[in-house]
Amino acid sequence: MNISRADALLVIDPQNDFCEGGALAVTGGAGIMPLINQLAERFDKVIATQDWHTPDQISFASNHPGAAPFTEIEVAYGHQMLWPDHCLQGSAGADFHSDVKPTIDRALAVIRKGYNPAVDSYSGFFENDRRTRTGLAGLLRDLGVQRVFLAGLAFDYCVRFTAEDAVREGFEAVVITDASRAIAPDTEAAAHDSFRVPGVAEIEAAALLA
Repeated sequence: MNISRADALLVIDPQNDFCEGGALAVTGGAGIMPLINQLAERFDKVIATQDWHTPDQISFASNHPGAAPFTEIEVAYGHQMLWPDHCLQGSAGADFHSDVKPTIDRALAVIRKGYNPAVDSYSGFFENDRRTRTGLAGLLRDLGVQRVFLAGLAFDYCVRFTAEDAVREGFEAVVITDASRAIAPDTEAAAHDSFRVPGVAEIEAAALLA
C-alpha cells in the first residue's frame, strides 16, 4: 500500500499508564512501540493523542463512592465506563512511553484530550459528549490530509472511536491492527464489527513496510 502526502499517521495514546505496569495496562502495550516507530518513519505527517486527566475526572471510579472500575454509570451525555485513575496531568503515567520517543519527536502535534473533568474523551476528534471538538479535524484539513492510519492504545476504545469519527469527519480511516492492542476480547470483537458500518479499513503493518 502506497503512502502519499495526503496521508497521516495518528498514534493514539502511547502512554505509560496503558503499558505494562501502568494504572490501566493493556496487555502487550509496550511491545507495539518499536513497530509504531517503524511506521512513523514512512509518514511525512504524524500526530499523537494523549489522555490528560484531572484527579476529579468523571470517568474515574474513585470519584463515585461504592463504584468499581469497569462498570458503567449514566452521566449527562449517556453511558460512561468507569476506569481506574490514569493519565493524570503531569504524572509519569501520562508521559509517552520511552520506547516511542522517535515517533513523538516526529509528531507535528500532540492532541490532548479528556482534560475536562466533566467529560471523558476516547476519540481524538470529539470528547464523549459528542459535541466538543478537539481541533484534530481542522488540523488535518489544514495539512491537506485525506486519509488517516491509526495505531496505538487501546484498539477497542480510543483507536476505535478515533477511527470511526475520522470517517464521519470525511477522512478515509485505516486501522493498523498489529500496531494496536485491546483491553478485552469482547470489546475488541465489538470494534471489528463496528468498523464495518462506517467503512473503517483494517490492515497489518507489513502492507506499509514492504
